[in-house]
Amino acid sequence: MIQLDNVTLTFPDGASRVTAVDRVSLTARPGTVTAITGPSGSGKSSLLALAATLVRPDSGRVEIDGVDASGLDPRQASELRRTRIGIVFQQSNLLASLTAREQLLVMNELGGRRARHPRAAAAARADALLDEVGLAAHRDKRPHELSGGQRQRVNIARALMNEPSALLVDEPTSALDQERGAAIIDLVVHLTDEWNTSTLLVTHDVVHLPRMHAVVNLVDGAITASLPAALSR
Repeated sequence: MIQLDNVTLTFPDGASRVTAVDRVSLTARPGTVTAITGPSGSGKSSLLALAATLVRPDSGRVEIDGVDASGLDPRQASELRRTRIGIVFQQSNLLASLTAREQLLVMNELGGRRARHPRAAAAARADALLDEVGLAAHRDKRPHELSGGQRQRVNIARALMNEPSALLVDEPTSALDQERGAAIIDLVVHLTDEWNTSTLLVTHDVVHLPRMHAVVNLVDGAITASLPAALSR
């Protein structure tokens, strides 16, 4: 479960500070997708960065899978991200020299001696995830040989490689047309259910909101509306 309790995040702005996230509380439960919406500059990406433990809040509590991430040192936060958090960036950020399969396998190798899976099991998991996202036939292709939608599917599969309990997705459809974007949203919803992750998804495209389990709208860093599944569908 992802739980943010009254979190505030500010950044320096000349002689003063600007509030990016303003006393936000939300909970994303396993098996659900919570959309984060709002205008540009409303704090959506900052909120996702807090949930990803990439930045620490000025105040409040960030809890991932029962772990209070707010007080972790950088090494501990890095370990938490590696083992419990999957991140799907807006740009796929795939390594140009690696095949789709190798993009996933490198995630396992980052664990070193504490790798999530033995190598044989990691290879089997990588193949299973690529099959799950419809890329079994493309596992040996490199990024330049894949379409934008296919690269985003590799990105999603890579984020799930280490069996995260939290999945954080930043504008996954921004570079895709409507049809391919809808397919990516359907995939995220399906995988959230199948792998029982707690998923936060930032999107500016309201057409996708009926597929979400809950919707949170931000303006100037604060929640202005929060709809549960029954109302957002």
